[in-house]
Amino acid sequence: MGPIVSTSATTGRDSAGALSGTPGGPGGRTPGTEVRTDVLHAVQPGDGGVARVVTDLVRAQRAAGLRVAVACPPGTELAAAVRAEGVRTYAWRAGRDPGPRLVAETRELGRLIRALAPALVHAHSAKAGLCARLALRGRIPTVHQPHAWSFEAVTGVTAALARGWERWAAARWTARLVCVSEAERRTGEAAGVRAPWTVIRNGVDTGRFTPGAPEGPAALDTVGGPLVVCVGRLCRQKGQDVLLAAWPAVTAAVPGARLVLVGDGPDAARLRAAAGPSVRFTGAVADPVPWYRAADLVVLPSRWEGMALAPLEAMACGRPVVLGDVAGARESLPPGHAAPCLVPPGDPAALAAALGRLLARPALRQTLGREAREHVLSRFDVRRTGAAVAELYRELAGVRGTEHREPMAQ
Repeated sequence: MGPIVSTSATTGRDSAGALSGTPGGPGGRTPGTEVRTDVLHAVQPGDGGVARVVTDLVRAQRAAGLRVAVACPPGTELAAAVRAEGVRTYAWRAGRDPGPRLVAETRELGRLIRALAPALVHAHSAKAGLCARLALRGRIPTVHQPHAWSFEAVTGVTAALARGWERWAAARWTARLVCVSEAERRTGEAAGVRAPWTVIRNGVDTGRFTPGAPEGPAALDTVGGPLVVCVGRLCRQKGQDVLLAAWPAVTAAVPGARLVLVGDGPDAARLRAAAGPSVRFTGAVADPVPWYRAADLVVLPSRWEGMALAPLEAMACGRPVVLGDVAGARESLPPGHAAPCLVPPGDPAALAAALGRLLARPALRQTLGREAREHVLSRFDVRRTGAAVAELYRELAGVRGTEHREPMAQ
């Protein structure tokens, strides 16, 4: 696998501005006394892997002396997490999908950007990328990070419209597209998206995600048959319905096997109704680490991704993974792990076979888990990701922290 960052073009721009912020209510802050901001992160959704990626980024950027702010929906996982890091947070009341409030959401974000006058805006996921680029129209450097392409989530006319928008906006109003895997970049190029690209792979906090004994409720699940854990938003993208369809064949092959689905989401009720007695749902959890540590095997049968964060977290905890063979999955695995660990997306029979094979071979699971941990330590440390993003900001807008550091050796 290549380095954590690769770039297809160079774009240099200079921009600066003043930022104002005073403590606001529970939803964030409102403009007030004058301070300066280097980077504004515009984010929707405010939960899941995107929230964890943004939290890690702003933590590193604040530690490096960058003056960062986050605009995101109030009352979300992300809003709470970045406030806990001491980062200025502004309420942007945006829904996950385009809808009747799109114009109002775009205007609200535009007013916030004008008030804060950041040197650069980093928009995360489709909705923020849509609103930020409509609001700014290229007036200051705008980085868009899709975190998986929106047109993969839909079909028909909606998919065609999403592709058309990305082609149009990328060519005109995007200083840089940041993809989290080469496969995500290739998907965009195949869809006709043309813009300067930089691939910066996701990273995880390897000091937090470590092997160890589970604690709390997860510790209770270490007693009994082998435990399979799936961490992710309960939605069509993550493929938990495929996992539940595969599960009867798994328990037939491995009696006593148990499954825990960690997370919440729009499909929770439907998935609970389809689950058998050996399946447990935890709901949303603040910390997935105990569940990774409790697992004998971690699975994420996604239908599409950019590069999923949960498998990297699981591997950092020394756990083997089984993944849907979608964008970023192959790039995230150690050499030699594709055959036992990847399955075609949307294929319950193939998923059941892969899970059954690994559950029946504890020695192989131990080897795969050890190699996975070593791989993440060498390739996917979040400090590498943060350094690569900081270098991109310096290139596009001359943004530097008070503690300028050269990127880590790739």
